[in-house]
Amino acid sequence: MELQKMNGHSRDDGFDGLEAMAEHDEFLPHKPGTKKQTHFTDFEGKTSFGMSVFNLSNAIMGSGILGLAFAMSNTGIILFIILLVFIAILSAYSIHLLLKSAGVVGIRAYEQLGNRAFGPPGKLLAGCIITVHNIGAMSSYLFIVKSELPLVIQAFLGRHENTGEWFLNGNYLIIIVSAFVILPLALMKQLGYLGYTSGFSLSCMVFFLISVIYKKFNIDCPLKDEHHNITSIADHYTTNDTDGFCDAKLFTINSQTAYTIPILAFAFVCHPEVLPIYTELRDATKKRMQTVANISIMAMFVMYLLTALFGYLTFYGAVESELLHTYSRVDPLDVLVLCVRLAVLVAVTLTVPVVLFPIRRALQQILFPEKPFHWARHIGIAVSLIFIVNLLVIFVPSIRDIFGIIGATSAPSLIFILPSIFYIRIVPEEQEPFRSRPKIQAACFAALGFIFMVMSLSFIITDWATGESRSGGGH
Repeated sequence: MELQKMNGHSRDDGFDGLEAMAEHDEFLPHKPGTKKQTHFTDFEGKTSFGMSVFNLSNAIMGSGILGLAFAMSNTGIILFIILLVFIAILSAYSIHLLLKSAGVVGIRAYEQLGNRAFGPPGKLLAGCIITVHNIGAMSSYLFIVKSELPLVIQAFLGRHENTGEWFLNGNYLIIIVSAFVILPLALMKQLGYLGYTSGFSLSCMVFFLISVIYKKFNIDCPLKDEHHNITSIADHYTTNDTDGFCDAKLFTINSQTAYTIPILAFAFVCHPEVLPIYTELRDATKKRMQTVANISIMAMFVMYLLTALFGYLTFYGAVESELLHTYSRVDPLDVLVLCVRLAVLVAVTLTVPVVLFPIRRALQQILFPEKPFHWARHIGIAVSLIFIVNLLVIFVPSIRDIFGIIGATSAPSLIFILPSIFYIRIVPEEQEPFRSRPKIQAACFAALGFIFMVMSLSFIITDWATGESRSGGGH
């Protein structure tokens, strides 16, 4: 791909002369008569435009979709749509900053952009943030397994209640799934073949969306078997206004609203995967990759909006922070809900090994930058990561704690702060002076991310400190 750009159409591809020269100097140095060193960008990308859209959409799509209906219940429909549009646009802009920075220096790895911008500290910072973020993603996936797999097994056995056997204990089940499904896949040396699961994972989520829309017209509000929950939530209303509990709200703010922006930001984070997909894109140009990103973000925007809207309009104020768990109130043995649970469980379980690979790569670059591949280190890091994530899932009581904290820290860093400061540092002043409009915009973008991080964390910590009930949708 890089060779192709050097060989004849760099300007048509959107790279100016400075960018082309930088890429040539960075990745294609070799002396006559000597064997040319192979770099990870020294090949022509073979992934089609459509498949790249599919891959990036799958990278964007995460378990955050299960918390969007809860987010809408705590913002109202109008405010939720405004926030969703806002985050989607900002995500597309941050990808533009990443692609611009990558084009100037010819680097297609997030950690290496950090190294180019700030040296080893920048590489360490980027690697740590990616590690924290992906551990949060792995935790959220396994939390779904913990909460949903016991219900699926219970439904298979035809039971309406959890009778307490070990095989209905979510903590035991995630350990079993981690040991016998996730760990063997995570121990593979190459990530490539795991890409075959992306299509199936995304198809499962589309099936989930279709089922959410269908169930909207088959479930009545209030839920007949949850009068005690309705009573507790309806305390926010007057005694004669409990009917308003099943009315759609266009705009609302409460203590749970603090979780909304982090959940949305977490749902749109795909930035560690953007540059690898860019590397493998056929006929890669910045414009072409930006189009891939825009289409992917738009597709996920539509899916997120429909899932949140129909999930909220099904349960209104009774919706829980993990949407699938809410459906168990109606009929734990419902065949369609059981199929949806199975589909989502398979999708998120097979996604965990894919998320683990970037963490292991970041840790190896930070801790063992000069060491060659070694199976003992490869296996040891995987086992340690899975062990840590299992501890998080077992001891963190609500999925909102994962979405809220991780979304309020790593997501703003990956979406707002790092792309902006990389752009400011990497793009030379000869091309764009520091006081030029693009760099001023990037600086404001980074400041916005920092403000968003501080405010979100403050809201969440205040919510915890005041001891206010967060059970409006909790488990």
